[in-house]
Amino acid sequence: MSEDKLTLTLDTGNGEGGDVVIKLRPDLAPGHVERIKELAGEGFYDGVKFHRVIPGFMAQGGCPNGTGMGGSDKPDLKAEFNDHPHTRGVCSMARTSAPNSANSQFFICFDDARFLDRQYTVWGEVEEGMDHVDALPKGEPPANPGKIVKATVS
Repeated sequence: MSEDKLTLTLDTGNGEGGDVVIKLRPDLAPGHVERIKELAGEGFYDGVKFHRVIPGFMAQGGCPNGTGMGGSDKPDLKAEFNDHPHTRGVCSMARTSAPNSANSQFFICFDDARFLDRQYTVWGEVEEGMDHVDALPKGEPPANPGKIVKATVS
């Protein structure tokens, strides 16, 4: 499969959830896409909660302890800020105030969030299943958070 057809599928579960298919964009952020692929391949994202879900803004996940304070045991990534706009369905890496602090946490935009442009690394776009992202329980953290049952790259 060619690099421009790589996808990350997040199985958000049975019942309310379903598959969220994300087109990976190594043309925008090759290092971040490699990290996402690596973590998904290791099973890192399996069972991880969406710990911060803000209506009209974004759903954030990728923290192994579900608090927003954790990451993988891998070194933080060098920023790959790009010109792709933060619009509905865009996937971008979360970070601290330090530009080169992205690790494993990411977010999916519910709506336009153009104020994030060129300050956070866009690495993918939801192609299918945005309705499952929209249906995630809201909150910081949600009382009963949605989660990634399984993450796979194909």
